[in-house]
Amino acid sequence: MTDVQPVPTDPQALAEAVTAAMWSRDRTAQSLGMRIESVGPGRATVRMTVRGDMVNGHHICHGGLIFTLADTAFAYACNAYNRNTVASGCNIDFVATGREGDTLQAEAVERTLAGRTGVYDVTVRDSAGNTIALFRGKSYRISGEVIAGLAAENA
Repeated sequence: MTDVQPVPTDPQALAEAVTAAMWSRDRTAQSLGMRIESVGPGRATVRMTVRGDMVNGHHICHGGLIFTLADTAFAYACNAYNRNTVASGCNIDFVATGREGDTLQAEAVERTLAGRTGVYDVTVRDSAGNTIALFRGKSYRISGEVIAGLAAENA
């Protein structure tokens, strides 16, 4: 006999269940020491402390890792509805540097969601609240659910 969990119907509970399912498979975010601070429908906040192995030749946080942090927050925000969603495009503007030992925070906010596409803005800040980077992601919903079967059970 299998233990069937009740399907979350509350949007916040659904976002949290989806986050738990995604996090269990998100080896990249885990290996980089990221932590999910908060999630909700169309939003997510993720933190990452800049380690010594994350700095580049200028001894500042590698831009690719700042992008990865922003992209991770974007992913959790746009998948919060339990519909498999991927990036169709994104860009980032680096406006300041991240330093070793600093904790960076990426806050993703849904700007629009219509049909299969969405637009999300992510602001990356340092520990003092200074903006480090501005990221915009465009999402595209593909087939399936993050937690398989939830959509079918709710139909």
